[in-house]
Amino acid sequence: MWLGPEEVLLAGALWVTERANPFFLLQRRRGHGKGGGLTGLLVGTLDVVLDSSARVAPYRILHQTQDSQVYWAVACGSSRKEITKHWEWLENNLLQTLSIFDNEEDITTFVKGKIHGIIAEENKNEQPQSEEDPGKFKEAELKMRKQFGMPEVEKLVNYYSCSYWKGRVPRQGWLYLTVNHLCFYSFLLGKEVTLVIQWVDVTQLEKNATLLFPECIKVSTRDSELYFSMFLNINETFKLMEQLANIAMRQLLDNESFLQDKSLPKPRRPLKNISALKRDLDARAKNECYRATFRLPKDECLDGHTDCTLWTPFNKMHIPGQMFVSNNYICFASRAEEACHLIIPLREVTIVEKADSSSVLPSPLSISTKSKMTFFFANLKDRDFLVQRISDFLQRTPSKKPCSIDREWKWNVADPSSEEVPELSSSSPLAVSPTSALSHRPISFCAGQVPTASQGLLKLFRRNSEELSGPKGAKEKMKEESWNIHFFEYGRGMCMYRTAKTRELVQKGIPENLRGELWLLFSGAWNEMVTHPGYYADLVEKSMGRYNLATEEIERDLHRSMPEHPAFQNELGIAALRRVLTAYAFRNPTIGYCQAMNIVTSVLLLYCNEEEAFWLLVALCERMLPDYYNTRVVGALVDQGIFEEFTREYLPQLSEKMQDLGVISTISLSWFLTLFLSVMPFESAVVIVDCFFYEGIKFILQVSLAILDANMEKLLQCCDEGEAMTILGRYLDNVVNRQSVSPPIPHLHALLTSGDDPPLEIDIFELIKTSYEKFGNLKADDIEQMRFKQRLKVIQSLEDTAKKSVVRAVSGDIGFSMEELEELYVVFKAKYLMSCYWGNNRAAAARRDQSLPYLEQYRIDMEQFKELFISLTPWACGAHTPVLAGRLFRLLDENRDSLINFKEFVTGMSGMYHGDLTEKLKVLYKLHLPPALNPEETESALEATSYFTEDVTTEETQEDKGKRNENGPEKEEKGTSPQDYRYYLRMWAKEKENKKETIKDLPKMSQEQFIELCKTLYNMFSEDPVEQELYHAIATVASLLLRIGEVGKKFSNRPTRKSEDCKANSTQDPVSEEESPTSEQSQNSAVEQQPQADHEDKASVDAQPEKTQQENQTLGDGSGEGQGSPLQLLSDDETKDDMSMSSYSMVSTGSLQCEDIADDTVLVGCEGSSAAARYGSTIDTDWSISFEQILASMLTETALVNYFEKKVNILQKIKDQKKVERQFSSSSDYELSSVSG
Repeated sequence: MWLGPEEVLLAGALWVTERANPFFLLQRRRGHGKGGGLTGLLVGTLDVVLDSSARVAPYRILHQTQDSQVYWAVACGSSRKEITKHWEWLENNLLQTLSIFDNEEDITTFVKGKIHGIIAEENKNEQPQSEEDPGKFKEAELKMRKQFGMPEVEKLVNYYSCSYWKGRVPRQGWLYLTVNHLCFYSFLLGKEVTLVIQWVDVTQLEKNATLLFPECIKVSTRDSELYFSMFLNINETFKLMEQLANIAMRQLLDNESFLQDKSLPKPRRPLKNISALKRDLDARAKNECYRATFRLPKDECLDGHTDCTLWTPFNKMHIPGQMFVSNNYICFASRAEEACHLIIPLREVTIVEKADSSSVLPSPLSISTKSKMTFFFANLKDRDFLVQRISDFLQRTPSKKPCSIDREWKWNVADPSSEEVPELSSSSPLAVSPTSALSHRPISFCAGQVPTASQGLLKLFRRNSEELSGPKGAKEKMKEESWNIHFFEYGRGMCMYRTAKTRELVQKGIPENLRGELWLLFSGAWNEMVTHPGYYADLVEKSMGRYNLATEEIERDLHRSMPEHPAFQNELGIAALRRVLTAYAFRNPTIGYCQAMNIVTSVLLLYCNEEEAFWLLVALCERMLPDYYNTRVVGALVDQGIFEEFTREYLPQLSEKMQDLGVISTISLSWFLTLFLSVMPFESAVVIVDCFFYEGIKFILQVSLAILDANMEKLLQCCDEGEAMTILGRYLDNVVNRQSVSPPIPHLHALLTSGDDPPLEIDIFELIKTSYEKFGNLKADDIEQMRFKQRLKVIQSLEDTAKKSVVRAVSGDIGFSMEELEELYVVFKAKYLMSCYWGNNRAAAARRDQSLPYLEQYRIDMEQFKELFISLTPWACGAHTPVLAGRLFRLLDENRDSLINFKEFVTGMSGMYHGDLTEKLKVLYKLHLPPALNPEETESALEATSYFTEDVTTEETQEDKGKRNENGPEKEEKGTSPQDYRYYLRMWAKEKENKKETIKDLPKMSQEQFIELCKTLYNMFSEDPVEQELYHAIATVASLLLRIGEVGKKFSNRPTRKSEDCKANSTQDPVSEEESPTSEQSQNSAVEQQPQADHEDKASVDAQPEKTQQENQTLGDGSGEGQGSPLQLLSDDETKDDMSMSSYSMVSTGSLQCEDIADDTVLVGCEGSSAAARYGSTIDTDWSISFEQILASMLTETALVNYFEKKVNILQKIKDQKKVERQFSSSSDYELSSVSG
């Protein structure tokens, strides 16, 4: 490429001049190419260690005038071809002009101006893709692409200098972290190390220090462990590696591949050597942390944060901490963890003003809200800029007036225009039709009526009020009063100061009247609800009456959700639960519905109205318990791994025992998925839910540890899993809430109590207190960090399980061993994943459906199949291989969706690798019949309809599918009706019945199809060690079969249709329906009369000795001395696109040696070239041959039998394929040595 002229002081150092003229020098870097000697090795090592640009561009052109000592670099190149092009341009366009100049300074000025002009012209045509990336970084990306052969779409995130430990020897080099790969390159004194690892293959990332290695990063894959050390900033590197590995895991989990965020704000000052991608990833990490800390919606992006102090009126102090500003929120977190948290939604803000500075309160800022609260921030460094940012965001905040949280919850509603919450009227709950959609009854609040927004089912179904007047009622009133005092001091609603005092109140249990309100606040669900008015009502309306797999599962589980509670013993509660679960299934089809969601949602409905319960469910599934409720409960398994780690750390004695018994995996799923609601009495479990909404998963983990700790002695004496489960079940069953004002609900686990001794009751508040005392030091940040690590482990183990189940599913019908199948699965999956992140569009990712069985999840298209076929097939056909791959793909793609799954892929591979000669020939034979042959490749496509009757049904189903798509997504959802399942079962049974196919079932082959088969065989033998023998054998067989076909014609009782033959070039149906009445007869007669045919053959041979001899010689010697290599057999026509219209129906000029024949001559031997055909020759449409005849003829030639029965090791092919993929262009530095020499 051309360079903006740069001054070079030492032109000779480390460079060798290869060409020169009076004005320019072309130089090559020492050590590039062979024969560099020791100097070359040293220079190569220096270039790698010092990250010199000469690694990317080992050639350069310098400009120099005769008397000047200064050189100017004007061009550089990565290859000799590139630099020569520039050199020739300079010689042709500048030399003559430069010789006219007298003054050397003018020459240099002219050259510089010309080069700048070329660069400007080039840049004008190019799209400025990543202007933000600094020059040094672009150079590193170029090196990475050249070194590892990565395509343009593979983006470099960052690169680091480090050492890779090979054995006990450190290799100094460069680690490149790209979006999808970890790459390392080192070159030390001739020893080259190139590593390329996909992030999806990483099973473990650890940062540790051992005696053997200094502080290092260990990267584990399924078959290797790699150690990297000597980083300048190991923490930054490790954090980025974790992030990239987790993006890869996310891709495996739900196809969410990496998309760069283009909306990032530009940095105020240029950042040295930091790519836009690195900034993007850093911003993502900060955003995730910010959202998790303050429980904000998933689309909230942090704009910036600054140190400041907050004036807290409740204790009259200035608390130091950080202010965070994003599009819709201003948040504050104190330095001391428990001191104070604050969330101010911008929709609530009325005034932002700069107060007067004083020595006590420097740079103060006051923010006032609609709820008459004012917050004072001080010690702000860049106050003016901050105020400007906040005012910008305030201008963008929607002006619509959401209803105030206080107004709604204090129930003094007087404004009829406030936000309408669709809800069932509370005045006559049972009079309302339980199945009516919510949106049909929007209610406006009016004074004096208890608004339905505060109505949970518990209030409608409170069975008696005796408890409210007793001591429990008094206790409840005291709790409410203490919360009211708290609201008075700390504020109420979203802008409440959240302090250690708030947590203490939550630990004591939230009063039932306030439970719904506080759950919404602490979970952040309230924010999403007020910013999406009417969203739930619309979802309910859309989803009512719709039918799919999720709704079927929901219906099945509705009556299992807290059946002991009166609210769910009637249609009102059941209908509300149905609407919430169905609405969520339609909001998030990737989750849809998962068991355990019904139990959690039913409890939410007891304390909240439907809309509130819906948004709480959204907060749970999408933010607080990520990935818990998908088909593979990945999130719960991740937290189970964390729980095991904590057990090892805090309860080491018990940990080993629990591992032996295998209890942790059983208990943690039931405890975590339902938040203890399914294993504890209801009144106790809701207190756990209170704390969970305030603290998050940290609280569930610490309570779980406290439960194990309390039962340690008994568990250590257990003999089996069942006994341990009984002990824990009995313990949880007797966790009671003595302060509950609700009547006790019989708990299903009560049956576990046994023996005469009354069980020991455990107070839930005591359990919570103990959990904080013993395990309260768990940190939310640590848990998030551990989730990273565990997610790698869990998803990789799930992928291994998937691999095993797929391999087991296909192993019965396939000839490959389990080991071979596993290797093939890895290659197949890798090819699929590559399309996800290197494909031009994201269609590959879109076609993976998580709800499908594992076998169906990964599917590849024709292009990917061709790549795999070319690298793995034992039948290499040179330039013809992609054509053969395309045919095999069409043969395997039975449902015609242009995708094949793993089973179809290995079925195709097995046909080529396993089975006897007959089976392999059968595969080859089918590849030259429809549907494997395209209509474009052959003009006899309609022959398919006489045998492949399923094509018709396929077309019909595709038409139906098209109609379905036209009708929109609504129709698709309804499609999964019970009839569909029965239909598929019938289809499956039918498939199982007629699975065995005999050779008699195969249709006959026409002459043009047979010629294509011969062409394939010729190409197949071209690279074989005994190719001459094979060519001779196939020539003999082809000649014999062509004559057998001729003889067979005489027995087929067909009148000759010369006029029809003439039309063969223009029509698409040379064989047509005429074959149907006589085809069986002709086939049978041809087979029965085989001896007679042979006899006639001999007669015809005697009658025409010269012609036959000539044919045999032509076919036999086709690739002999006269013709040279088999590549010469392929004419120019053949090397063109094999899919062209005439390439199948006519024989290519040189693919088989042929004589020119007259228009009306029948093709005998291998006559009839495409050239002749173009001048009017036609293929004989009456000629046909059966598979038995081909098989019998082939068996007569030992060379052919040996070729097809030869065993090929597919594992070696897979290893070679991986090597080719891994090598990329690591040898590219030396590729042009022969030229340069």
